[in-house]
Amino acid sequence: MAEQLLRPFGMEEEMDLQEIRRRIDTLDAQLVQLLCDRMQLSAEVAAYKKAQGMAVLDRARELEILQNREAQAGEFGAQVREIYEKIFEMSRAYQQQLLK
Repeated sequence: MAEQLLRPFGMEEEMDLQEIRRRIDTLDAQLVQLLCDRMQLSAEVAAYKKAQGMAVLDRARELEILQNREAQAGEFGAQVREIYEKIFEMSRAYQQQLLK
């Protein structure tokens, strides 16, 4: 109990917050790499679609993926769906740019 009195108020919580933020930073770095890898694959998809005369947008595939990822994410389904909608938007824009 005396130790608690000597410790500045909030210090333990601050250390916990710092650890949580460190873990988030680690995950963010991994996410950036995964997103870059995904965009590279998107470029490969664009090349394939161009060679095959296919449209960039495959709405049926996007909807299938959105439903699967939303279900996979459980309680965070709505948030994950929104993130994937943005990923698809950016991927389509990148593919369009490559196909010019």
